[in-house]
Amino acid sequence: MSETAHAHDHDRGHSHGDGHAHDHEHQSGIIDWLKHTFAHSHDLHEKVDDAMESNERGFWATKWALVALGITTILQIIIFYFSGSTALFADTVHNLGDGANSIPLLIAFALQRRVASRKYTYGYGRTEDVAGLVIVLSIAVSAFVAGYESIRKLIDPQPMDYLGWVAAAAIIGFLGNEAVALLQIRTGKQIGSAALVADGQHAKIDGFTSLAVLIAVVGTWAGYPIVDPIIGLLITVAILFILKDSSSQIFRRMLDGIEPNILDEVEHAPAHVDGVRGVQHVQARWLGHRVHADVQVLVDDNLTVIESEQIVTNVKQALADHVPAFGNANVMVVPVSAAVATSG
Repeated sequence: MSETAHAHDHDRGHSHGDGHAHDHEHQSGIIDWLKHTFAHSHDLHEKVDDAMESNERGFWATKWALVALGITTILQIIIFYFSGSTALFADTVHNLGDGANSIPLLIAFALQRRVASRKYTYGYGRTEDVAGLVIVLSIAVSAFVAGYESIRKLIDPQPMDYLGWVAAAAIIGFLGNEAVALLQIRTGKQIGSAALVADGQHAKIDGFTSLAVLIAVVGTWAGYPIVDPIIGLLITVAILFILKDSSSQIFRRMLDGIEPNILDEVEHAPAHVDGVRGVQHVQARWLGHRVHADVQVLVDDNLTVIESEQIVTNVKQALADHVPAFGNANVMVVPVSAAVATSG
């Protein structure tokens, strides 16, 4: 990193003037890991712009997911109204829930545009976890509604009409969901959003459940109308599996869980910095779609405050270079003698 970049980052508030090399920087954002691969500038002062860009990308992906699923659901509702297909009803209810899931995500990404304040000193990254919780609850409701309707139709079978249109609705549902899944999963992985990835994985499986409606059409056409509610029940089971996977991922984030491979990168990155003698304490967690870390690094006893601050800056740069979706870190430098005394 150039001296100019160091100075620029230092001016943002690394030095606190109290003789301690503790870092309380509250900058938000990261160098997007795709840019980390293809671009040649990794300066820390670009992180704020990258955070804003990632939020905009998340908002954009969620907005178009809502549009795509909205169109898909409207077409399916019209066809269900005339056909009475239970399997199509289950699929339509599920797609309607998926579309509704986009609303809390849109709100979360919009709130994350706001900067940290004295009231919300860590910013609004947690709104994404709240949106993920709303998504999990929405999936549970859609499973209940689809299952209830399927059981009702098993008890009181009703004929399915307009078989050709129902088949068309199934194909529409598949194409709509797969397009949304591709958009959300790709964008979610790029910006590190668990909620967006969970919603995209949800949509991906929904695409194949939409195709299951074709089996109901074939069964009814062959003279076995009971296939329709049975497919509805199978779709309900698929929704329950989605619920299990999505809820485990979202609740892990809400409990400050972190993937072991990411923690390994956080522990390993400071080793690339000259002057770092070791790492003795590391914590990391997701805040929205950004990884935030607390790191203690061991340094020589005779370092000046300025030299310690330079190591803090370099450690942060190393974290930005090695940790995908890195947001910020509190870096504390600890003299080797103090670490030895504590361990003893």
